[in-house]
Amino acid sequence: MAGAQVHAGIKKGYGYRDLVVWQKGIELAKRVYGLTAGFPPEEKFGLVSQMRRSAVSIPSNVAEGQARHTTREFIQFISHAEGSLAELDTQLRIGVELGYCLGGDTAEMSALMEEVRKMLNSLRRNLAAKDIMT
Repeated sequence: MAGAQVHAGIKKGYGYRDLVVWQKGIELAKRVYGLTAGFPPEEKFGLVSQMRRSAVSIPSNVAEGQARHTTREFIQFISHAEGSLAELDTQLRIGVELGYCLGGDTAEMSALMEEVRKMLNSLRRNLAAKDIMT
């Protein structure tokens, strides 16, 4: 890594698909699709749609941010991903409260969400530190 050229927090020649946080975001979105498939049909255009949009938004914002031209833009999109993750966490809680999914069914998903949250936070901090230095 020493001496590697970096643009927007990623070594030159690498892209968003190489970011573990993007990969974990894809995994999270797939799990949300699986979980919401069992929700009541009347929630198709309500909670199911909202949860799926929030989940898809997480890796999408990571990808879009990495593709931007400045580190500050990348940081902004990481913040959007963090917001979408908070939305998903809230929506998942609502699904549990409404009895659409059991707390036990969501334990692994919650752990993955926490892992993604920590990774996004770390990436944002690292990018911000890099931005200050440049």
